[in-house]
Amino acid sequence: MDKLIELEHVSASYGNKTVLKDISLTVYKDDFLGIIGPNGGGKTTLLKLILGLLRPVSGSIRFFHDGREVPSLKIGYLPQINRIDKKFPISVYEVVASGLVSEKKRFGGYTQAQHERIREVIRHMGLDGLEQRPIGELSGGQLQRVLLGRAIVSRPEVLILDEPNSYVDKRFESLFYHLLEEINRESAIILVSHDIGTVVTMVKNIACVNETLHYHPGSDISPEWLSEKYACPFELVGHGNLPHRILKKHE
Repeated sequence: MDKLIELEHVSASYGNKTVLKDISLTVYKDDFLGIIGPNGGGKTTLLKLILGLLRPVSGSIRFFHDGREVPSLKIGYLPQINRIDKKFPISVYEVVASGLVSEKKRFGGYTQAQHERIREVIRHMGLDGLEQRPIGELSGGQLQRVLLGRAIVSRPEVLILDEPNSYVDKRFESLFYHLLEEINRESAIILVSHDIGTVVTMVKNIACVNETLHYHPGSDISPEWLSEKYACPFELVGHGNLPHRILKKHE
């Protein structure tokens, strides 16, 4: 299987505090990688390393396309909702279009083909009729799909999702994960979440990050494995169409 991203013996820190220590990870083409771990364990730092927002203290991060090493990849990014300013005066169409800013001419507008791609993504996200709606008037689920549209409109090789379950509109949660399944046919996905139950049911492989990184191929993980990597006991409970989770008390 072709690899897209390879981290080898990477360590990262903020000042004198080590956040990630000697981690290695490979993300493959068509992969759907779930990254789990406790708060403060280094999940967000790992994303920053992959996105090039943070330089590692040691180790290497390499990118590949069709088996050849390349300087970078086209990466789509869906941030946590609490980082979005819903008061900013921008429409649904403008937000999705902003995902193509790097592809348009510096002082020119979008091409006809790019406008058609924007409209296609808006339709795919189920947002027909909302093109000119300010994002401040959207529900949480609608905003989630707008931001997902912005992340995929450039047809990225890798899509990174940072705590997508932080979006409050649960009515569209099933639709959202169905959209991810469709997107995964064309792009590798890296999904960071503290919601272990959701991750286990969706992803193809799992990495548990808690300063170090433990990779688990496949998604059939046991409570014993989770207890070992999290350093506390877990139980997983599936219920209905969407998973739930139950955590025992720390000893």
